[in-house]
Amino acid sequence: MRTEFLERQLLAAQPAQLPGACFCRTLGKGSRGEAGKSALQRAWVASWVLLVGSWELLSLMASVTQQQIQKFHQDGFLVLEGFFTGEECDSMRSQIQRIVVEMEVPAHCRTEFSTKEEEQLQAQGSSDYFLTSGDKIRFFFEKGVLDERGNFLVPKEKSISKIGHALHAHDPVFKQITHSSKVQELGRKLGLERPVVVQSMYIFKQPGIGGEVTPHQDATFLHTEPLGRVLGFWIALEDATQENGCLWFIPGSHTNGITRRMVRAASGSSSCVEFVGSEPPYDDSQFIPLPVSKGGLVLIHGEVVHKSDLNSSASSRHVFTFHVMEAKGTSWSKENWLQPTPELPFPSLYT
Repeated sequence: MRTEFLERQLLAAQPAQLPGACFCRTLGKGSRGEAGKSALQRAWVASWVLLVGSWELLSLMASVTQQQIQKFHQDGFLVLEGFFTGEECDSMRSQIQRIVVEMEVPAHCRTEFSTKEEEQLQAQGSSDYFLTSGDKIRFFFEKGVLDERGNFLVPKEKSISKIGHALHAHDPVFKQITHSSKVQELGRKLGLERPVVVQSMYIFKQPGIGGEVTPHQDATFLHTEPLGRVLGFWIALEDATQENGCLWFIPGSHTNGITRRMVRAASGSSSCVEFVGSEPPYDDSQFIPLPVSKGGLVLIHGEVVHKSDLNSSASSRHVFTFHVMEAKGTSWSKENWLQPTPELPFPSLYT
């Protein structure tokens, strides 16, 4: 994104304004008129943009240290501030606005999203709209924004809790971010050999009503054999603070396994999914807050316990997040609610 912006600026510049202009003028001797200058300028700009893009990537990789990776393995999470640019964050927010404007969800499919177990089973668990969303772009709403007939009680752009679960596959902006060279290089630095993208979500955390996310482990919903093969990428598209509902973690809790799973229910059951096992009680004093600035990336181990509080502030907390699985030597549970489909097998993170 930043290199595209640079390319536009350089192409608009006069030759004398270009970096290395003397070198450019020397190469330009013998060119024929404006057409020759234009072709030369485009070739020069392409080289310069490639150089800058490579430099940015090298700078980023140099900033992700082995000590940080060690810290991730120790805590189960890691913050990489400034991983994405402001321009990249703004492009995702602009794109989601366009998607919301075009949103059409039949009233009977409008589902309120919750992470509380009973409400999950009642809403998402009884809805085919949720269960078949793994290879589609679908919309889920905050509690209290729909009447009993599914009509909106607030403007629709203020009603959405999240959009999921295949933005990474079907939208060009989110696909580019998910498979960006810096994400791929980070994956390699983390030792991922055959990572595949299993799902993606855009989370709004609406001001004043953005719902609480109760303590949980992602592996409860995205189970693999063996465990420890799922990794979350959580991108702050605006500042995430304690006031607007930043993430909270229990450091080191990814080493204790899992005690609860959400699985597909047997055919004929009243609900499409059910929970097996139970979440243990957690001591609130063990959680630490993780404020993140716009553009920051949080890496989340699939078994680390984390949560976020209700957003009671006047500011939203927009996030794009996606999960990858190390496919080498790993089995994806056929009991998971989310399944690959013939239309969308889990795509490789590496392109």
